[in-house]
Amino acid sequence: QVQLVESGGGLVQPGGSLRLSCAASIRIDVIYNMGWFRQAPGKQRELVAAVTYTDMTNYADSVKGRFTISRDNAKNTVYLQMNSLKPEDTAVYYCHADDPPYEYWGQGTQVTVSS
Repeated sequence: QVQLVESGGGLVQPGGSLRLSCAASIRIDVIYNMGWFRQAPGKQRELVAAVTYTDMTNYADSVKGRFTISRDNAKNTVYLQMNSLKPEDTAVYYCHADDPPYEYWGQGTQVTVSS
């Protein structure tokens, strides 16, 4: 059973920073694409950032320049560094592993940006 376990969410003030971690129970260096999605109340789940096994990255326009995705293959962990957080970043953040034809999801971690 593949498991993705997120951590690092919480409450932060606007302008603050958080780092999310996603620990995988599988080797991530052979996973095609690791990513972070988020879902705010009443909205669809959306891609935030992704990194391929060749370390190519992709970001949603709304987070470019503020968020950074990275992977530590030795620890089988993917990170999302979030800086200059805004209230509109409030959502449940999900780790995702895309390994065609399979895909896996974490249980999610809540990020709340509020003063």
